Amino acid sequence: MIRRPALRPADLRADLAASLVVFLVALPLCVGVAVASGVPAELGLLTGIVGGLLTGLLPGSSLQVSGPAAGLTVLVFAAVQEHGLATLGVITAAAGLLQLAMGALRLGRLFRAISVSVVQGMLAGIGLVLISGQLYALVDAKAPRSGLDKLAGLPGLVADTATSTRALTAAAIGIGTIAVLVLWPRLPARVRIVPAPLAAVAAATAATALFDLSVGKVEVAGLAGVIDLPGGADLAALGSVGVLGTVLAFALIASAESLFSAAAVDRLHDGPRTHYDRELIAQGVGNTVCGALGALPMTAVIVRSAANVQAGARTKASRVLHGLWLLLFAALFPAALSVIPLAALAGVLVHAGAKLVPAKALVPLWRTHRGEALILIATAVAVVATNLFEGVLLGLLLSVLKSAWDTSHLHVDVDEREDGTVNVTLAGNATFLRLPRLLDTLERLPAGRTVHLDLTGLRHLDHACRSALETWEERHNRVGEAVVVRVPVGV
Repeated sequence: MIRRPALRPADLRADLAASLVVFLVALPLCVGVAVASGVPAELGLLTGIVGGLLTGLLPGSSLQVSGPAAGLTVLVFAAVQEHGLATLGVITAAAGLLQLAMGALRLGRLFRAISVSVVQGMLAGIGLVLISGQLYALVDAKAPRSGLDKLAGLPGLVADTATSTRALTAAAIGIGTIAVLVLWPRLPARVRIVPAPLAAVAAATAATALFDLSVGKVEVAGLAGVIDLPGGADLAALGSVGVLGTVLAFALIASAESLFSAAAVDRLHDGPRTHYDRELIAQGVGNTVCGALGALPMTAVIVRSAANVQAGARTKASRVLHGLWLLLFAALFPAALSVIPLAALAGVLVHAGAKLVPAKALVPLWRTHRGEALILIATAVAVVATNLFEGVLLGLLLSVLKSAWDTSHLHVDVDEREDGTVNVTLAGNATFLRLPRLLDTLERLPAGRTVHLDLTGLRHLDHACRSALETWEERHNRVGEAVVVRVPVGV
């Protein structure tokens, strides 16, 4: 029997501090995603609690944190509007069961095929969406739904803020919170024992209470009244083709987001790597339980996970503890959350989003690997313009095309001999991507002369190039002399 190493005191202290940071990041995300999805805020907190206390205990990833995700907001909103809030639980539970089946079939490993540039672009896009959305919350304003609308509305937001005392007050709280987060690492080590987000939010809350500032605050009621176990009538909805389509969409998108997030988180730390199939099963268990409770669907959330790693978490204890803090405050002390200004939490998220944008790494990457830099930028823009799933798919497609282009190098050498013959030597990989250049070279050869076409240097000759060469040979032979073709074995 293999014994797991005991949790060391140093690890426990680090995980405890990290759990408080993740709690402060998770709180506004849980509430914000629920409100944007058209459901009570408490359902978002319930999903966050399950993601911490249940999914956090399961094997798969040690530092990845799960909860309600913005990537599913549009789908959840549409499902609630079309099928009703009661059916949402059934859809979520069914999607969880489908994830369990996918994990059991070991399909999770397929999501490991993702390039570093796509991961960095995904993080940058999420960071930009997070910043642009939380800038509205920073001034107590309502954010538009789409990423592009959020960016387009920023000039108007600045103008509106300048003429509103309430908005300026909220902005001062949010900017002050960000200032504390930025300056905190420069303070003495004995002061930095307190996590920066905890200190920043505590200071903002104290200032709000001391000066009786009129700003928006967190609104959360108890959890007991929102738990809704699905009944027989709700289960009957699974007979609808539309509901089954929604289940499939939930399962695929939630799985993709979770495992893409795992690939990103694994690159942020040096600890144990994610076991993708087990992580998919853990997500399935979490979504099945969330559905049974009538809560929102969950995914692994890169913002919380990155905050967890950056806060120094060492084991899965940090994510479990973050779920415990959510449970204690949401179930036992909901009134305690009502004193926290929303602008302070928005400041924490703006700061977290800025850390996800690889601004310093982009310039060196552009100088050394311009194609990878373009994939990073395109992925980030696509995430902002569409959503996380479609943005990552575009990035993966661009990566595949770039890899195909890079690996299809073809060298064409033309040597006109004194005896009138022409030697054409091909070396490398002859694929359809290089076909235009190859045909241009062959068609410029003089007619009426013998051509020796040497293919012995080719490592690969695809069907398109082979067919094109055969067609060109036939046409050349009609107007010239014989063409000698040397075809190597295996291409």
